[in-house]
Parts: sequence; structure tokens; C-alpha cells
Amino acid sequence: MKISSKGRYALASMVLLAQRGADAPPTTVIGVSQRLNVSKIYLEQIFALLRRGGLVSSTKGAQGGYQPARPLSQISAADILAITENAIFEDIESVAPDAEPGIERALQDTLFRPANEAFKRIFQKTTLADLVEETRKRAADGAYIYCI
Repeated sequence: MKISSKGRYALASMVLLAQRGADAPPTTVIGVSQRLNVSKIYLEQIFALLRRGGLVSSTKGAQGGYQPARPLSQISAADILAITENAIFEDIESVAPDAEPGIERALQDTLFRPANEAFKRIFQKTTLADLVEETRKRAADGAYIYCI
């Protein structure tokens, strides 16, 4: 499995939106661009896909931007990647089905299909709420408390 940069930035962008909370004003593409240190034009393409896929809602105007369109617990990592990736959970192509069918079946049945199913389960069960919580934990891991 290989996730493209589009998929990785879509995941990171959605986590940034989700961290703000439901009551926060919409987040601009420029704000996300600055936080992730990536081109605004590139992110606009990603947000267009996310909006068409129903994962973000947009608000136009001076106070406009994007927000998650559904509760965070109802958006999975698989939902995000399904919109941005062409073939992330498709079956692995055959190696030698005609020349060596035994090897082909062994590879498919023992490695490729089980690995693909395991990845699919992980991405389907991991929600945006889970990713936000994990981000908070990781940010706190490196935090220092100073007492004087």
C-alpha cells in the first residue's frame, strides 16, 4: 500500500480542521497551507475533492473557509482516502498466474489479500476524532512544565 502526497495532505488537513472544534470559525486554505508548509494551490485542489466528497463544508466570504461536514466520529481515514486516492484498497495485480499458479495463489492468499484487508480495517475503524485525540496526546508528550 502506498498513500500519495494528496492522500497524506488530505488526512493532515482534515485533522487540522477537526482540531479547531465545531464552534470555531471556518479554517481558510491559506491557514492550512501555512501550518502544513504546502502550496495553497495544491491544497485548494484537495479541498475541492473533500467538498465534492461531502467531507467538508465551505463558507464563502471574508470569514469563510472550511469545516468538517459531519461529526468527527463519523469520518474515517478510509473515507478521506477514498476521495483522494484512486486505488488504495484494490486487489494486488497477479505475478505469475499462468506460469506458476501455485506461487500466485500462495502470494495472494498468504500475503497480499490479508495485508490489504488489515490495512482496510485499520483505516475504516480510525476516525477523525481518534486522530485528533492522538494528535493531542503526541503534542503533550514533548511538552515541558516549568516551575519557578
